[in-house]
Amino acid sequence: MTASESREAAIKSFDRFLSHLGTIPDPRRAEGKLYKLPHVLLFSILAIVTGADSYRGIRTFIKTHRQRLNKAFAIGWKRAPAHTAIRYILQGLKAADVEKVFREHAADLNGCAAPVGMRIVALDGKALKGSFDAFNDAKARQILSAFAADTALVLAHIEIDEKSNEIPAAQKLLEERDVAGHLVTLDAMHCQKKHSRLPPRRRRT
Repeated sequence: MTASESREAAIKSFDRFLSHLGTIPDPRRAEGKLYKLPHVLLFSILAIVTGADSYRGIRTFIKTHRQRLNKAFAIGWKRAPAHTAIRYILQGLKAADVEKVFREHAADLNGCAAPVGMRIVALDGKALKGSFDAFNDAKARQILSAFAADTALVLAHIEIDEKSNEIPAAQKLLEERDVAGHLVTLDAMHCQKKHSRLPPRRRRT
């Protein structure tokens, strides 16, 4: 495979992800959609994984790589969106909509890379870096993640309520994930009899 063919294959691998991103409801009015939402989200993600930690940083990434992004994704952006536009878009998204797409994309990747048979899924909670707000006296946010040990992919995550702990969050995440036939590992705090069984599923009428 030539370098050009390799680049084309790499870009094509984003097609499915862009399709997923396209299902997220756009918070903008119809006349304000100069930049397509899936590309704004994808480029924001690429900016963040390469070190951007602000809306201005995301804009700088897009501005720097605009011509290459235009060519790679067959778009015609004449300039990068303003950092205020990026902020408006990202802050207008609903977390549940983004999480749904994240889980679908993770399932796609996990299905392609995973071996057949029993899987190992680890549930673990972590503090979200940079989420502590001393000015507003807000504690760091806690996130519980479901991690596929064999493929090194995060399959899902859920925010832990500030007034609670990992236990109810883990129960909810297990209800939402299909872990039948898989080995699930959790911290010792979950080893309590009253929390060891999931509530019975409601029958559909």
